[in-house]
Amino acid sequence: MLVSHAPANTHASFDEEHLVAYAGLVPAMRLAERCGLAALVGEHVAIADRLGVNAPLKIGSIVAGMLAGADSIDDLDTLRHGGMGTLFDGIRAPSTLGSFLRCMNWGNVRQLGKVSRMLPARLAAHTPLLPGAGTVAFLDVDSTQKRTYGYAKQGTGFGHTKIQGKSVLVRGLNVLASVLSTPLAAPVITGTRLRGGKANSARGAESFAAESITAARAAGATGILLVRGDSAFYAAGVIAACRRAGAHFSVTAKMDRKIKAAIAAIDQDAWTAIAYPDAIFDEQAGCWVSDAEIAEVPYTAFASKKKQATTARLIVRRVKRLNPHAGIGQDELFSTYRYHAVFTDSPFHLLQAEEQHRDHAIVEQIFADLACGPLAHMPSGDFNANAAWLTCAAIAHNLLRAAGCLAGPVHARARGATLRRHLICVPARIARHGRGHITLHLPRHWRWQSAWMNVFDAVHDPPPTLVA
Repeated sequence: MLVSHAPANTHASFDEEHLVAYAGLVPAMRLAERCGLAALVGEHVAIADRLGVNAPLKIGSIVAGMLAGADSIDDLDTLRHGGMGTLFDGIRAPSTLGSFLRCMNWGNVRQLGKVSRMLPARLAAHTPLLPGAGTVAFLDVDSTQKRTYGYAKQGTGFGHTKIQGKSVLVRGLNVLASVLSTPLAAPVITGTRLRGGKANSARGAESFAAESITAARAAGATGILLVRGDSAFYAAGVIAACRRAGAHFSVTAKMDRKIKAAIAAIDQDAWTAIAYPDAIFDEQAGCWVSDAEIAEVPYTAFASKKKQATTARLIVRRVKRLNPHAGIGQDELFSTYRYHAVFTDSPFHLLQAEEQHRDHAIVEQIFADLACGPLAHMPSGDFNANAAWLTCAAIAHNLLRAAGCLAGPVHARARGATLRRHLICVPARIARHGRGHITLHLPRHWRWQSAWMNVFDAVHDPPPTLVA
């Protein structure tokens, strides 16, 4: 592709007041309006500080900026250009929004968190957000260490995170999140909580799991709900919270002495080969030839804790340890294995239960989406401001996911960056006509025109009558 005009004949001028760069914010924020986001904020968020007035408008501005790709407070100024003032009321300056975030206390953050947990239920009522949730759904709980730089940010500390598969110590803040998904639906965020960088993953996990299960049920997960977590959540309190709420659990077990003894007692004939990377299906034998095998035994966990003993299934996956010197004449005398144990009361059979637990890694998709979007930085030195920013990021993610579900099957499972590029970051020229009518003129031959119009038409038609 070549530039069609000579440099001397090419000019630029920022003077068009009827253009907008993010026309996709119109259907996205109309969806937020239809789901009552502003009303929820007005009802549940009460900020005593004088800078906390007009919370619904300010939260809406922050969320809209995040939908457009803002990853810092200064980036929220992207909303104030061209004809955005014609399309939207109540756009606030970044300095105003920064002061608003910093005036919030921890109680206000928790109030905003309640709004965030209630929103998926509203979105599910207006969009096909979670198909199949009434049959089976998965709630994944995990944490990540968000790196920060410098010493000006409150609450930072050194915590473990994984970089390229290796566990390293990183200075930052700890993000606890829960995500809800189904076999047919991409994950949505049902809860977030920001903690100090030194916090271990299990701190506050019991109450967080209970809140997340409640949010998942409200969003339509009325069938089998399986809560999944890694070994950091192998705790009596977390499992008790799942059982009290009527949810199943599937948690990676810590390889302590009792777990190792239970694994050693498994009979050699009990192991079943599974379809694992590099596995080969033997047509004649009708089974997989694989270095990975699984088995299960009954197991009672937390027997030493008063009234907290839990009996369920211990599913174990073993993978052969390969001898790196086998190619130079040091062949193995006998096979050795690496073991991975899962403590679960899953109602599914062995092969399904083990495979479903490995799908817990889907939560990393959410962390990647947030890191590639509004959570690229922790934008403030104030801890509560960062916690509120995290919650707004969850709201923006769910709104974007719901818009993708309206756009069509391809966008229903697309990454957040893809949704912003295809559906939000679309330029348009504003034209007024008639009395109070407005038309958005978008680019001709836009590759994702039909998907964009699907969202626009869905949220600008009269809302469906909801059955009480």
